[in-house]
Amino acid sequence: MIEIGRVCVKTAGRDAGKYCVIVEILDNNFVLIDGQTRRRKCNILHIEPTKHTLPVKKGASHEDVKKQFSGMEIEITDTTPKQKTEGKKGQKAAIKQKAAAVKKESKNSKPKKKKA
Repeated sequence: MIEIGRVCVKTAGRDAGKYCVIVEILDNNFVLIDGQTRRRKCNILHIEPTKHTLPVKKGASHEDVKKQFSGMEIEITDTTPKQKTEGKKGQKAAIKQKAAAVKKESKNSKPKKKKA
């Protein structure tokens, strides 16, 4: 039942409930999937095969998969990768700068002591 071109439904993870197609069989437990899901390696226990197949070749590109799904009237959207953040070093530097600015402000705004 697990073969290249087999349409499946993802049953686990953040892409659960979305349609995908098997693009490549990696080994006995893992396949490469693409479709409404992100193109990624997937455990065969996390997909449910359907009775439908698509005529895709081994290692088909995302565009080829998208064309085949449009024939089935299933809409495929392109996912974009996450934007890179500063990382831990950049975050630590930003926190230190904010702390220094707060400390400087608190020195300037100290209330004056009243003389008795």
